Amino acid sequence: MTDIIPAFRGEQTFMPTSFLEIVELPDGRIELRRAEDEGSLVILDFSEDAKVFLQGQHVEVAKAMLSVGVQMAGRLAEGEPEKEDGPRVLH
Repeated sequence: MTDIIPAFRGEQTFMPTSFLEIVELPDGRIELRRAEDEGSLVILDFSEDAKVFLQGQHVEVAKAMLSVGVQMAGRLAEGEPEKEDGPRVLH
């Protein structure tokens, strides 16, 4: 499975003209990479428990997670500040 996401547009982005692919690897991990490159930018590895919880829809969840991450990276690269109203809790 391979999906292609157009990379962010604009002069200040770190990947101005490339496209990104989301690929399901043979071992079940999900990889985000540049379309013209074999190197991984991000790899998601869902546990078997998570795959069961997601009822086999882990690929769709990974695509959503990576798409939102790419959008956020594009906003940050264009200088749009991240809103921080309070403490950041990462969990």
